[in-house]
Amino acid sequence: MQAIEPTVTPLRPVKNSPRVTPRRSSSRQRSYPHQTLAAETGVKLAVNIVLSVCATSALIQLWPHYRAVQEKLHEIQAEVNLTQGRVNQSRSDFNRYFDPSLAKTVMQEQSNRVDPQQRGVILQEPETPDAEESTAQP
Repeated sequence: MQAIEPTVTPLRPVKNSPRVTPRRSSSRQRSYPHQTLAAETGVKLAVNIVLSVCATSALIQLWPHYRAVQEKLHEIQAEVNLTQGRVNQSRSDFNRYFDPSLAKTVMQEQSNRVDPQQRGVILQEPETPDAEESTAQP
């Protein structure tokens, strides 16, 4: 029995293609990768603080003006309410004065004229009996 023996090749180190070694120019980024992120965050925080201080000072300066405008608004609203009441009264008077069914009543109120179909009522005070008695007793 003759078997074919496999040929064994001796193991030798395989030479790989030459690798390109990375350049160490960015060694700072590799040694401190969070430093740039921290610096960027710090700058953003500083800018936001400056903007917040500016906005707050602007609001503080505008506050007195806002209060003055609010007071004027309340005064104007009070005047508008008073005027609205007068307008409503004038409208009701206008409607009453120019209503044909109330024309006679309004004319009687505005003048001394009386409707010819009405009778005038005159009220008199009763005579006092004391005046007659005082003259009879002397």
